[in-house]
Amino acid sequence: MSRILAALCLVVFGAASDQRADAIRHAKVWMPVNVKSMNLKAGPQGPLAFPPEATVTCTYFEADLGQGSTPKFHCMMPTGAIGRELKVRYGKTNGEVYAQVAATRLLWALGFPADPMYPVKVACRGCSADPFNTRPPVDATAAVTFDPATIDEDFPGTTIENSSGQGWAWKELDHVDPQAGGATLAERDAFKLLAAFIQHSSNKSINQRIVCVNPPSCSTTVMMIGDLGKTFGRANSGNDDAIGSVNFAAWSREPIWKGAVECVANLHWTWSGSLADPLVSEAGRKFLADLLNQLTDAQLTDLFTVARFTERDPSATVAQWVEAFKAKRAEITNRKCGS
Repeated sequence: MSRILAALCLVVFGAASDQRADAIRHAKVWMPVNVKSMNLKAGPQGPLAFPPEATVTCTYFEADLGQGSTPKFHCMMPTGAIGRELKVRYGKTNGEVYAQVAATRLLWALGFPADPMYPVKVACRGCSADPFNTRPPVDATAAVTFDPATIDEDFPGTTIENSSGQGWAWKELDHVDPQAGGATLAERDAFKLLAAFIQHSSNKSINQRIVCVNPPSCSTTVMMIGDLGKTFGRANSGNDDAIGSVNFAAWSREPIWKGAVECVANLHWTWSGSLADPLVSEAGRKFLADLLNQLTDAQLTDLFTVARFTERDPSATVAQWVEAFKAKRAEITNRKCGS
């Protein structure tokens, strides 16, 4: 019996492995967009979108919160016959509430797939004051308001998993084949450089996802970042939130490049990460520079305003964040890489 079970597992996991390898081989990391037309204040639109600062009322819903220590909970919003389950992050001192909004909207505006994140206020019936840590039954008629908060939605599609769960390591981008319809080297290197630009500290495999955009055929797949909570600070070994999430002094002082020549992007090693100091080709540098240079000052102002950066870090104004962004953009624009 054990031999039969082992053989069955081998077949199942082997098929999953083959599907995953094929998904990576023809995966996209970027899709064309009209950068100047992207509304960074409103963010991705559609039936699941929420306007900035909207108050959303829902009822606490016990759910598996997965891995991680970020304060979050699930609740049910009445809509239709069944209702809509929401994933909520919360907390004034939780850097991810701010960083995720800015980072996902920046990637989205440039054409790199990202999960929609909506900055809102959430009035939760049945929630404790800290539902991530205290989950006993409470008065379901009373509402606790969480401000700031975000509602997370998944990028459309089906996550492709392997035997150990979802995710991909950054070195696996090397397995993407442009001849099979996958991302070009320029697109992949631009993706790595953008990760360094925003100081994507928590870049462990589980924080990336492979998504089948059009199941069941999966002729279109994307390799994307699924958790951008430790960004706009400084990448650090332990992914410390105070340093890694929306820290103006830390982010503004980090150079884009490791040295005065060549193009090794500056991204500190982290104990759980899979990307550090990536080498970037001239094609990748130029690809990202061309995208970044299409962003207007008004778009950048909207980006840092809607993400509520001044609430997280009062040491800097929105205008200072914009200038720091433009200075980093200039570092990319003005560098020339070897072939």
